[in-house]
Amino acid sequence: MTVTAAPSDASGLRTRVDTELAAFLERQAPDWPDGAPRGIFAALHRFVLAGGKRLRPQFCYWGWRGAGGEDDGGEGTPILVASAALELFHAFALIHDDILDHSDRRRGAPSVHRIFADLHTRSAWRGDPDAYGRNTALLCGDLCAAWADQMFHECGLRRDELLRGYAVFALMRTEVIAGEYLDLVSGVGDGSVASALTVIRLKAARYTVTRPLQIGAALAGGSPELIEALAEFGDPLGDAFQLRDDVLGVFGDPQVTGKSVLDDLREGKPTVMMALARQAADRAQSARLRELFGNADLDDEGAAELRAIIEATGARDEIERMIRMRAKAGLRALADAPLAPAAREALAGLAARTITRTV
Repeated sequence: MTVTAAPSDASGLRTRVDTELAAFLERQAPDWPDGAPRGIFAALHRFVLAGGKRLRPQFCYWGWRGAGGEDDGGEGTPILVASAALELFHAFALIHDDILDHSDRRRGAPSVHRIFADLHTRSAWRGDPDAYGRNTALLCGDLCAAWADQMFHECGLRRDELLRGYAVFALMRTEVIAGEYLDLVSGVGDGSVASALTVIRLKAARYTVTRPLQIGAALAGGSPELIEALAEFGDPLGDAFQLRDDVLGVFGDPQVTGKSVLDDLREGKPTVMMALARQAADRAQSARLRELFGNADLDDEGAAELRAIIEATGARDEIERMIRMRAKAGLRALADAPLAPAAREALAGLAARTITRTV
C-alpha cells in the first residue's frame, strides 16, 4: 500500500487533531437535550480544546502510517478522527484522575471538579460545593468516555477495520481503570518500587504509547509481528514518559507544567521516585519522609525539604538513569521494527520529545 505525502509534522498533526475534536463537539451541540443546563457541555468544550500534548493521537496516527495506512491530508480523514477520539478518552481519564488525586489545577487552569465547586459557591446554592464539583465532574468524565466511543466508531473506516482497532481500544480502557485501582491500592499498601512500576505500566505507559500505536496499526491491518514490535518499543518508552511525569510533578515549573508541585507530595502519590527515596533513606530521612509525605497541610517549606531528601538519597538521579535506560531500549526496538521508514523517523522524534519534555 502506498503512503501518500500528507502534513505530518508534530504541530501540524496537533492542529489537525484539534480541528477534528472541535468539529465533533460542534456536531454534539444540537443534540444536547432541551431543558438540560448546558454547563457540562460548555465546560467540556473548553477543557478538551484547551491544549495538551496530543501524544496519544500522534502515536495512533504513526502506528497507522507505520503499518502502511494512507493519509490524504484532508479534513475528516478517518485515521485523524479515530486518533482524535483517544483524546476524548484521555479527557475522561484526566477528569477522574484529578478527582481521585484532589488536584485543583490542570493545564494551567482549575480542574473540572474545581470549576463546578467554584460555580456552586458563587451561586450560593444549597449543599456542599466540593461534593457538587466532584459529582458533576464525574458526569463530565463519563460523557467524555461515551463521546470517545462514538467518535471512534464514526471515523469513517470499514466495519472490519474498526473491529480490529476497537479490540485494542477496549483492552486499553480496561488496563487504565485496573491501573487506576492498583494506584489506589498501592497508596495504602507496601509502596514498593515493584508495585509502583506495575502501576505506571498499566495506568500510563501502555495507555499513552503502546496501545495508541497498536490501535493505529490494527486499523491499518498491521501484522501480528508489527503489533508485537510496537509493544517492544512502546512499553519502555511509556514507562520513561511516566517516570518523567513523576519528576515534573515534584521538580517541574508550575508555570510550564500547569500543575502544582505540591499535589503529588500532599497526596502521598506512590511513585517510583518516592519508593526509591524511602528505600535509600537513613533513619532521620525516613522519619521526615513519614512526617511530610502525604501530609495534606504540606507547605512550600516542607515541600522543599522533601525535594532535598529525594535528591540526597539519590532517588532523582536513579530515576533519570531509569528514564535513559528505558528510552534506549525503546529506540533499539524501534530500529528493528518492521515499519515504513517515514514512520520510524517520526516515532524516533516523538520519542525524544516525550522523554526530554518539561511539560
